Amino acid sequence: MSRLTRALGAVVVALTITAVVAVSAPAAPLQRVIVREAGGSGAEQFVADAGGSVLQPLGIIGGFVAEVPADELAGLAALPGVIEVTPDSSVSLLTGEWDEFQDPSYDNSVAYRDLATNMEKTAIAAGAVNYWYSGYLGDGIDIALIDSGVVPVKGLTTSDKVVNGPDLSFESQDDDLRYMDTYGHGTHLAGIIAGEDLETNWPWNFGASKFFGIAPHARIINVKVANAQGAADVSQIIAAIDWVVQHRHDNGMNIRVLNLAFGTDSTQPYLLDPLAYAVEQAWHSGIVVVVAAGNDGNSSLLRNPAFDPYVIAVGASDTLGTPWNRSDDSVTSFTSCGNWQRHVDILAPGRSIASLRNPGSLADVEFPDARVSNRYFKGSGTSQAAAVVSGSVALILDREPWRTPDEVKALITSTGDRINASSLCQGGGVIDLIDTMWAWHPYGNPTQNHPRSTGQGTLEGARGSSHLVQDGVVLEGEQDIFGNPWDGVSWSQAAAAGVSWSGGDWNGASWSGASWSSVSWSGASWSSVSWSGASWSGASWSGASWSGAVWTGNHWAGASWSSASWSSVSWSGDVWSGLSWN
Repeated sequence: MSRLTRALGAVVVALTITAVVAVSAPAAPLQRVIVREAGGSGAEQFVADAGGSVLQPLGIIGGFVAEVPADELAGLAALPGVIEVTPDSSVSLLTGEWDEFQDPSYDNSVAYRDLATNMEKTAIAAGAVNYWYSGYLGDGIDIALIDSGVVPVKGLTTSDKVVNGPDLSFESQDDDLRYMDTYGHGTHLAGIIAGEDLETNWPWNFGASKFFGIAPHARIINVKVANAQGAADVSQIIAAIDWVVQHRHDNGMNIRVLNLAFGTDSTQPYLLDPLAYAVEQAWHSGIVVVVAAGNDGNSSLLRNPAFDPYVIAVGASDTLGTPWNRSDDSVTSFTSCGNWQRHVDILAPGRSIASLRNPGSLADVEFPDARVSNRYFKGSGTSQAAAVVSGSVALILDREPWRTPDEVKALITSTGDRINASSLCQGGGVIDLIDTMWAWHPYGNPTQNHPRSTGQGTLEGARGSSHLVQDGVVLEGEQDIFGNPWDGVSWSQAAAAGVSWSGGDWNGASWSGASWSSVSWSGASWSSVSWSGASWSGASWSGASWSGAVWTGNHWAGASWSSASWSSVSWSGDVWSGLSWN
């Protein structure tokens, strides 16, 4: 079974091929694929007749996972009603095996106990309940979540809980998938940040049917960049950050926090790196940028853009199920710690966090052991920890909206609880919102004076080893996903002036409402394809995949659960507040 742990950075991809030997002659090898169909295509029967097997329905994308003889793939793709046939990738976890992330404090025979001793404990461990009791729940604070999208599961359906920004992912071409989280990662983080059940407005009343994130009255601005297979390029991430900066106050929005669970292994200095430059533009525009440190292990450097010294780089701690007791807290083994030049700023709970499940998403289908009842899903990683910090910042800004990003960073790093770990791995310690309430002003009105990035380095350098691959063609060099040339000098100037987006255009191409024409990267040509609301006219991007990189936030983990999979549930018809940037 393939293992999928993707989130905005991505993965080491390897196709799973199983040899089948016939009696008379070697049969074609079976290839694991994802099939999307419009319905009534007869694809399932074709697979069976070809000697393959349907493994799992994927209702959220209108398709299924199957193993099909390689020499039958062309025939399968040619069936009327089959939209696309793409390889299903298997990936290697970055740290350890699944059972490394089991939480021994959970009694998984009781769904209520699993929930109540998890997200409730996470909120208590961070000190969020003290803000709740004082009347601060994140009201008026918008948090931009640049991730894999969000679906309207229970806990994210209160009025205006989620507002859709632009969908810059490869799935934006599909009316049924636009804005939707086909992977499951974005929904999981959105729940941690700002989940809120409808039954009550009092988040300390936890119960079997109650769920509350760290800042339950905050609002999520959903900016989707990754599809179900984790496919996204650095150019998409930069475009998304630019959009957030330049639209942070549009249509009644108040974006004060940006959550990024993305990172590359770039070795380009942050002083030149365009991704680092983009997050700095957000920071200096008044947006607190919270970035997952990375999941490469304690001896590893921070990922890009966490390596930029302005942002808040978050590592993951393990509370061992005792949120009131810091003495047994530890740094998780998967957290990237950095070096003396740049290291983790703050820790937050990030191991075996039970947040909102996205039934039928690829992660949900691939990792049923991470399910907790029909409603929740366990994940471990620095992206879960970053989500805790993003919600915490929203509470701080609800209470003290005048604080600058520099003040917020100084506040949480100066009031954290130190644990028995190296300074590189914990920075200011585990976030402690109880102490932030008492620290009215950080000492000395802190202002960061690090040298600023110019953004005039290379796009290829920002990618590190993270590259999109389509039909064997690698997206590399100084070009974006449209094949348009990248000029770091002109882009950095436009971003600084707040004009890198012009309507739906970014970097010389229309990302919304118009069509692409004669664009290419490294020999892969796309012609007459439409970016918004129409077909790609034969150019399928959904098979694009990350190669040699890391989704910095997500090791799905959890105890075994035997509940129904919900894999046939589709979210394609659901909409939220009507604020759309299509």
